[in-house]
Amino acid sequence: MAQKVYMHFVWVLLWSVCSGGVLAEGFGRLPGGRPGPRIPATVAPSDVPSVGLQSGRLVYTYDSLGNRIPDYSCCGYKFSGTPIPEVPVQVVVHPVDGDATALVQHAIDKVAALPVQKNGFRGAVLLREGIYNLSGRLQLKATGVVLRGSGENTIVRATGHDRETLIRIHGKNDRVMDAPRLIVTGYVPVNATRLEVDDASGLEAGRQVSVHHPSTLEWIGALKMDEFGGETAWLGWKPGQRDIFWEREIVGVRGNTITLDVPLTAALDTTYSRGRVVPFSWPGRISQVGIERMTLESESDPRNPKDEDHCWFAITMENVRDGWVREVTFRHFAGSAVALYETASRITVRDCISLDPVSEIAGQRRNTFFTMGQQTLFLRCYAENGIHDFSTGFCAAGPNAFVECESAMANGFSGAADSWATGLLFDMVRADGQVLSFKNRGQDGQGAGWTAAHSMFWQCSAGKVECFSPQLALNYAYGTWAQFAGDGVWVEPNSHIAPRSLFFAQLAERLDREISEFGDEYLPFSGESTSSPTPEEAQEFSDRSLHPPLLLKDYIRSKWKKNQDAGAIDQGGIPEEAFPESSVAARGAEPVEAIRIKNGWMVQEGKVITGTRTGVPWWRGDPRPYAAALAMPAITRFVPGRTGWGYTDDLAEVVKFMEERGICVVDHNYGLWYDRRRDDHERVKRTDSESWAPFYEQPFARSGTGEAWDRLSQYDLTRYNPWYWKRLADFARLAGEKGKLLIHQNYFQHNILEAGAHWTDFPWRSANNINGTGFPEPPPYAGDKRIYMANQFYDITHPVRRDLHRAYIRQCLANFAGSANVIQSLSAEYTGPLHFVEFWLDVIAGWEAETGFHPVVALGATKDVQDALLRDPLLASMVDVIDIRYWAWRDDGTLYAPPGDQQMAPRQHARKIAPGKRSFESVYRSVFEIRSRFPDKAVIYTETLGEDEGWAVLMAGGSLAPLPGGLPVELLSAVTEMKPVPPLKEMKNSFRLANEKGMLVYCREGGTILLNLKKYGGRLKCRFLDPRTGAFLPETMDLMGGKTVSLKRPGNGDVVLWIEKLKQ
Repeated sequence: MAQKVYMHFVWVLLWSVCSGGVLAEGFGRLPGGRPGPRIPATVAPSDVPSVGLQSGRLVYTYDSLGNRIPDYSCCGYKFSGTPIPEVPVQVVVHPVDGDATALVQHAIDKVAALPVQKNGFRGAVLLREGIYNLSGRLQLKATGVVLRGSGENTIVRATGHDRETLIRIHGKNDRVMDAPRLIVTGYVPVNATRLEVDDASGLEAGRQVSVHHPSTLEWIGALKMDEFGGETAWLGWKPGQRDIFWEREIVGVRGNTITLDVPLTAALDTTYSRGRVVPFSWPGRISQVGIERMTLESESDPRNPKDEDHCWFAITMENVRDGWVREVTFRHFAGSAVALYETASRITVRDCISLDPVSEIAGQRRNTFFTMGQQTLFLRCYAENGIHDFSTGFCAAGPNAFVECESAMANGFSGAADSWATGLLFDMVRADGQVLSFKNRGQDGQGAGWTAAHSMFWQCSAGKVECFSPQLALNYAYGTWAQFAGDGVWVEPNSHIAPRSLFFAQLAERLDREISEFGDEYLPFSGESTSSPTPEEAQEFSDRSLHPPLLLKDYIRSKWKKNQDAGAIDQGGIPEEAFPESSVAARGAEPVEAIRIKNGWMVQEGKVITGTRTGVPWWRGDPRPYAAALAMPAITRFVPGRTGWGYTDDLAEVVKFMEERGICVVDHNYGLWYDRRRDDHERVKRTDSESWAPFYEQPFARSGTGEAWDRLSQYDLTRYNPWYWKRLADFARLAGEKGKLLIHQNYFQHNILEAGAHWTDFPWRSANNINGTGFPEPPPYAGDKRIYMANQFYDITHPVRRDLHRAYIRQCLANFAGSANVIQSLSAEYTGPLHFVEFWLDVIAGWEAETGFHPVVALGATKDVQDALLRDPLLASMVDVIDIRYWAWRDDGTLYAPPGDQQMAPRQHARKIAPGKRSFESVYRSVFEIRSRFPDKAVIYTETLGEDEGWAVLMAGGSLAPLPGGLPVELLSAVTEMKPVPPLKEMKNSFRLANEKGMLVYCREGGTILLNLKKYGGRLKCRFLDPRTGAFLPETMDLMGGKTVSLKRPGNGDVVLWIEKLKQ
């Protein structure tokens, strides 16, 4: 195949010369990229685009549809057509003892507050040589700010266990999309810049547009990506999930034909989808930002080469255009040195070195230089001991280029790692002992499937090069040295070809410059040798062999030295400034009254806490943008390198979300399993450790030794995951400031019952930890499918497990010591035995006596276990909240109460004992009976609730009732002093809370309302509320107490009455 394509290229090149160079001008297409007539088979016997060098110029051939090899050079800062500037320094910072986070962030913020100059910059922050220890992390959020070090000896070190990115560069994703314009050109070929739309009115030169290629069912089917064999349809591509969005600028409009500034890197074919052009504005995107000339490193545990309790990513960019990272050394990070996400474009990362990463060898780690963006350039970058050192992420629109890069001693391939990167160039990239890959990964990489289209390996070398072409596209490998695999287009394998760099040849052509002007952009190349040298040539080559070749990392350092010698760092005459600690001290939050239990109600700021509740996702998920937008908050979900909705949640945003949605409590349990591969519910040991995010973090730390069933290191159940516990503590603090609660489920019973996969990766399983937990191996899966480990897990006579349980429960308590808004509950889905609840409470009692802290304790269990425990006065005294979670009265007056300790999960019980239906009256009965027995304890109802049944919870004396957010504050305050009272026969369908000052009455549908006011003398004020909104109705009236009164109902539905005694 390679010989055939090469001979085809030579033949067509000769044809081009004889015909006056038509190929260089647009062979096989019309001006503007519209497809021309099909080329006769006699002219192009192999319908494959090609590129070569003729008389110092690139010459392209086109296929019969007008496709050609893309121009990959439109990448990097300002399209690589403008040198990265030396931005004047505005603030100089010196190293300090202790934590420098606030100091450096304040300097960044100070420059960010300066006006933008005509050159587009505000200025640079210069860090003098020395070590800057940062227990926190840095954010750069303004246009025109550069953070510069004074060279490699400026060391910015991330300390502590925080996994958050050391330097986040991010604007706002506030892009506003205009009306889409349909592309009417039947076929827009690869590398086209012109296309016709149905209506170009309002479009003009300078307008930013998104060119959208929809991923339709037809397109997915043509690529055969709907499934990957076996039971993998859940991972197959779905319509709308693999859309490509090219960000471009209009440079010309003629009629309905628009011309774009940068060619498209894939074809648009109406056979499979109808593309769109969507104008947009993006006020919050930032630009002209950079990080340069320093060392970034993460503190880690030197005793554990797989330590992950430290900073993961050095630099990430989002919502950024025209930025750079240059001359930076990276050490000890777990994730990426630089990660550019889908909203990053025109970024240059150059002359960077990454050394000694510290992490597990697993998925989502050590993706050293990574891009999901477009028009991004990685130039002269070197990485050691990474995994996917140079890689693209999900649907990277392209072009993107890795030029003169080297991956040494890597643990995984470089190349296209996720779905459908278009226009990707690997130019002079070396990966000795590893793989460079464009291929169909199938279900690997979370259903990555085809990873690259219209992409090129140019003059690369690797242990193996995989170059496969998908249906509807081609991938190329020119001048490649490797073991080969794939049906892509191979041209001159095991040969050096001209030009040395395709990227710089294309850039020279685009800028109308000579290729030779870019000779110092890559390692010197002495030229071809020969198998038949003359004696003089042999001697010359022999003399050269005395001197080892120049290494890329040394060449990079020579670039650093050249810039330092040129005075690019220091720039004299800049005033130096220090910032006293008082000027950068963070202001603490205003104190908020603690949440407490008063009169059997959960109260804060003098009012009953009401609102809906939310759980957390504990399996499933996808870190790709289309899925993240649909996710729900999850406190301990971790997506490496990404913060925000659907990723690693911004906890302040989670609390804000709760406020906006009227959510008063998060019911939290740890994840069912760590990574998303187990979502397939298989019980098999994985073939590798290529784990899938999002990760639902476990309470325990990995040991760094051994191998668990997911092929990461085993857990140590005596060491706790610091990130997991800090996230929960931070959330509790932020939630408490806004009157929100956290129900902390210590355990999650789902792991020890039902599907065998629940147990497979569970940290307590003997194969997954170093602690000798004593569970049988291999697991005794019932029918090779189900697991029944509850008896063994709850066995407190086993000495090892008993001690581990005790220590773990104490950790649950200690993590929230003093947090009054945290409710400690034994376990989600708990249907276990009485003795384990007693053990749990005994541990709590001992911890409480030892520390003096009193945690808020909730009892949620089957009714028989709950009743038995509450009959014991000593144990009952330890319970603050009774949770009706696994039993309830049915609407037919019967009790649904499956017994505990039956080795059955709640839904297994429900399959054997019909749960029945609930009603307002049955919910009221469940809560009222418990509240009447234990008037000083809070009662919450977690069982199934229908519409308006939250009022049943409140009227029966239940806390955390899911009520409308518009309830008057004064009403919620008054309720704190009331108690539920039994319904009266004469007040049919009415439910009351009352005290000597008045009462609240919920009246079900019906006619006239009868009120027994005999206990209230004097004048009373009566107000009506709409139970659906919580708002007052306009009707009010004054009443006289001491008798039964009849009131006309406002409307026909349910209504709430608030009756207050008036001052006499």
